[in-house]
This record gives sequence, structure tokens and C-alpha cells, in this order.
Amino acid sequence: MTFVPAIPFSGVGGYQFLLRTRPAQQAAFEAQPQVQRRLDHFAERIAQIGSPEELVADRTLREVALGAFGLDSDVDSRYLIEQVLGANSRDPSSLVNRFTDKRYLAMSRAFGFGDIGGPRTQDTGFAERITGLYRDRQFEIAAGEVDTDMRLALGLSRDLGDIAKSPQGNDAKWFTVMATPPLRKVFEVALNLPESFGTLDIDRQLSEFKSRAEAAFGTSELAELNKTDIKDQLRTRFLALSQLQGFNVSRTTGASIALTVLQAG
Repeated sequence: MTFVPAIPFSGVGGYQFLLRTRPAQQAAFEAQPQVQRRLDHFAERIAQIGSPEELVADRTLREVALGAFGLDSDVDSRYLIEQVLGANSRDPSSLVNRFTDKRYLAMSRAFGFGDIGGPRTQDTGFAERITGLYRDRQFEIAAGEVDTDMRLALGLSRDLGDIAKSPQGNDAKWFTVMATPPLRKVFEVALNLPESFGTLDIDRQLSEFKSRAEAAFGTSELAELNKTDIKDQLRTRFLALSQLQGFNVSRTTGASIALTVLQAG
């Protein structure tokens, strides 16, 4: 039987409940036989893997590697995975640096198959780092199947923290936020940006993200936005506004149905 996280409320209340109960709920999630089998297999096998081809040939290794970076839907795209894992992540012209979605770059860099120095699969603690990411992201996915907003809220600290702590300049960090779908969604909702926003010129999007962040939080510096108090405000705004948008859509849909019934009558 598949474990389903208990999330009795939506919005901020649901997130607070999930946060309080996460240790017990995640332990129950990880105790599922299929999850434990994947984790054990990865821990036992990964140090023996020396090339992207070897990793891709093993479906369970593939599932854990991709799942650790939120790329589960690519599990059957074997050629793509080989190319991503084999790319030189430090070469600006390489495949992974041309992808808009920066999760591919993060995965390529973590495994290091195409980088100077070679694969990191035998590094001390490597298996633990990847399986730790897998555990967290898979629990977030399970929570997201109950309430999509909870998946995004749970992943915010990790995703924003990784970008905010990088040595990039602030604009480059914002471009990375914009190219990371889960994180972008949190900011779009929290800053009340319209659905059509993504069609704007990329520099205009950057300017709008920064100006709205400044207005909402008093700063557009991602290093500042990553501070616990501001990050909590960001998460709360996201959850509250998403819940409000859902309520408005539901109310509009209900009114439309009622109008249709009246017109039909």
C-alpha cells in the first residue's frame, strides 16, 4: 500500500501541520519497501559506476539519480540522461549550460562524469548525499500529490538556498531562479505575477521580478531573500495567495455553472 502524507488543511495551516509532522511522516514514507529497495541498491552500486552509460543501463540507479534532482519524468529518456551526465558542467558552451532548466546542470555537476577530475561516485559521502536528496524530493512529490503547493513550499529552502549561496552575481542568480520551474512558480505566485508574464522579454522579466521583490520584501538581493525571516514571508505569501487564487477560480467556476444552468432553464 502506497503511503499518502496526511495534510488536513490547505495553505499556511496545512504547511505548518506538515512541517510539525514531517519527521514521522517522512520516516513512514521511506519505510515503504519499494523506496527502501531503491535506496539500498543505489548505496550498494553507485561506487562501482564509472561512466554515464553504466549508470543509465541500471534503471534503479537512473530513478534515484533523476529523482534526487526532481527530474523523475525523464527516467526513460536514456540518451538525454547520458548526454547530461557526460557533459562538462564547467564549460559554458556545453549541453547542460545551454538548458534553460538548471536542474540538469545541478545533476551533471553533482556526478561529475564529464568534468576535470572525473566522476565523484567514489567520493566519501557521495551515496549519502544523493540518497538524502532523493528522500527529501520524493517525500515532497508525495506531498504534492495531495496538495501541489506543499511540494513547492517544502522545497523552497533547499532550492533558494542553493542559488543564493552561489558565487554568481545577483542578476545571474535571478536568471537561475527563473530557469528553475518550482522556484519560479513560488516567486510568480508570491509576487502576484500574471500567467502571461512568461511571454515577456527575459530582461523585462528580470526587471519585474526584482522590482516586485523590492516592493514586497524590501530587497531584491537573493542572498537577503534567503534569510530565514524573509524566506518565511515569501513562503507564507506564496501559500496564502495560491489559496486565494484557488478560491477565486473555484468561485468563478461555480458561478459559471450556475449561470449555465439558469440559462438552460
